[in-house]
Amino acid sequence: MSQVTIYHNPRCSKSRQTLSLLEEKGIEPDVVLYLETPPDPATIAKLLETLDLSARQLMRQKEAPYQLQGLDNPTRTEAELIAAMHEYPILIERPIVVVGDRAAIGRPPENVLKLL
Repeated sequence: MSQVTIYHNPRCSKSRQTLSLLEEKGIEPDVVLYLETPPDPATIAKLLETLDLSARQLMRQKEAPYQLQGLDNPTRTEAELIAAMHEYPILIERPIVVVGDRAAIGRPPENVLKLL
């Protein structure tokens, strides 16, 4: 199997459940603590492409920076939204699991099973 990577927030129950699910399947993923080491804009763009989502679809719109930075403005470009996710990684939906050239968001955690 290809290397498995999880973009993980240990304070998030869904993220913890997804990591546990992977470990129960005998998988030791690379764990990226994305709040401590935010992915760069190119990595976020690649994740979006792999997930087949727009930047806005990957954003946690109820987080404070979303409103404070005016990210709800429909004229904001993909590049601006990606830059905001890099600057404020709390905006990135979690967890994201990547296996090779495929990815899934672990909401619910069982979503990642299709990658295994």
